[in-house]
Amino acid sequence: MVSCEFGGSGEAVVGWAMQKIVIETQIAAPVERCFLLSLSIDLHVESTAQTRERVVAGVASGLIGLGETVTWEGRHFGFKLRHTSIIRAYDKPSYFQDAMTEGMFRSFEHDHRFVANEGGTMMRDELRFASPFGWVGRVVDTLVLKRYLRFFLMERNEMIRRVAESEEWRRFVPERSL
Repeated sequence: MVSCEFGGSGEAVVGWAMQKIVIETQIAAPVERCFLLSLSIDLHVESTAQTRERVVAGVASGLIGLGETVTWEGRHFGFKLRHTSIIRAYDKPSYFQDAMTEGMFRSFEHDHRFVANEGGTMMRDELRFASPFGWVGRVVDTLVLKRYLRFFLMERNEMIRRVAESEEWRRFVPERSL
């Protein structure tokens, strides 16, 4: 089960209105497995095949960890774009945050939370972002980017769910990590 909440303009980044997307995904798998799959560079590459994302710098495969960076390059809206993120916070197996250090956004922070429950794990994503270019950027955020990023995250979460609920997870999480 995947559910989604659209937050309106919320927090401000030096006067910039932030957009917020919240997605909750119920996964019938242990919390630690879901947490580690969400940190898998290889799973991310597979889940973003439609945008042909690839790593061009930083952690290129395996699991990314606290303080580590990755630079992605992919096609979005017909343009080849780069986005560098750092894992800024990490509390295994319940939380991590990745944040943009370089890229097209003015601000981009993604909180990943994992809570064990009777059905396995509730995975909760909260993405906050803001584009540059003043009021034009805010209009683009509201009318285009929010929907696009929501779909992008839901597709990725569906793959994490499918992999976590099968034996396929073993391809992405080394035994020593559990």
